[in-house]
Amino acid sequence: MTDRVIPLADHRYAASVPRVPSLAAAPSGLLSDRLGRPLRDLRISVTDRCNFRCGYCMPREVFDKDYAFLPHSSLLSFEEITRTARLFVAHGVRKIRLTGGEPLLRKDVERLIEMLAALRTPDGAPLDLTLTTNGSLLARKARALKDAGLTRVTVSLDALDDAIFRRMNDADFPVADVLRSIEEAQRVGFAPVKVNMVVKRGTNDDEIVPMARHFRGSGIVLRFIEYMDVGASNGWRMDEVLPSAQVIERIAAAHPVEAIDAQAVGETAERWRYVDGQGEIGVISSVTQAFCRDCNRARLSTEGKLFLCLFASHGHDLRALLRGGYSDPQIAAAIAPIWQQRADRYSELRGAAGPGTEAADTGRRRVEMHYIGG
Repeated sequence: MTDRVIPLADHRYAASVPRVPSLAAAPSGLLSDRLGRPLRDLRISVTDRCNFRCGYCMPREVFDKDYAFLPHSSLLSFEEITRTARLFVAHGVRKIRLTGGEPLLRKDVERLIEMLAALRTPDGAPLDLTLTTNGSLLARKARALKDAGLTRVTVSLDALDDAIFRRMNDADFPVADVLRSIEEAQRVGFAPVKVNMVVKRGTNDDEIVPMARHFRGSGIVLRFIEYMDVGASNGWRMDEVLPSAQVIERIAAAHPVEAIDAQAVGETAERWRYVDGQGEIGVISSVTQAFCRDCNRARLSTEGKLFLCLFASHGHDLRALLRGGYSDPQIAAAIAPIWQQRADRYSELRGAAGPGTEAADTGRRRVEMHYIGG
């Protein structure tokens, strides 16, 4: 084997260069980790930048005008992202979600979507190709995203009250513009559009019922997410978490709901529907009801580090292999043992340790949400 140059990795988060096996076995599509969880879902962050400064993700006091975001040369190119995605699809991935930061800030992201939409599973099926956005740019891009092959879109919206929403996004962005984006996404044919609301006790929990009432009967699936302890910048406290059970109680008091089955193994949201047939809602309870046992997601950062958990502190530098002259079979063979050795279950361990405790190694810096996506 000829010598190859391995480019230096960025060091804001710990990462190691995966070992390339001397014998490269072909992907079978049947990878399982140490807890028997298959690899089915890949979240790809396409930028670490965002035009909002939400306190639970990118608080302005940390991510100010002097914050050093990744230089463009560090980011994976669209060709590198597509090449990596193809290898993960060979290993069993069926769903790809583009995240950020704010993914629509990445120039020409529609071209990336076109490239990913052309991928097929080993049995010839198209991927479930989705994107999560804050909605600030979606109204002008919705048609192009749909035409490029995006399957579904999820919009983050934490309040209907304009003053609360502006305070939470800390960018003075009006709620009316996000609502317009949601309407445009529906108009061009995305169905169903999903809306995610991060619930923070004492900040926006009074918006739970107004949000439910607004989207009831609209065809939009509203999901409530418990405020999570991702990264180390958001000042997370357990007393600011409103358990999903209480969210459901508040909604049910106004509009009765009943639980319904998950659509697929590994779904993060528990599903509920209105008894009168006016649609469904979901709750994502990673703090109070951990769903680690079914987690089938891997996450690829914007500069090519593979993380196996949203709460991880260590990644695997796939960019070093992509730019180090290795072949697709060699890189695929390097990916396989990473997943096979996975045993991450941070939320379950945190829950077992008791309220207000952390399960992760506090000696390492946990990855931030803006860097790896939610």
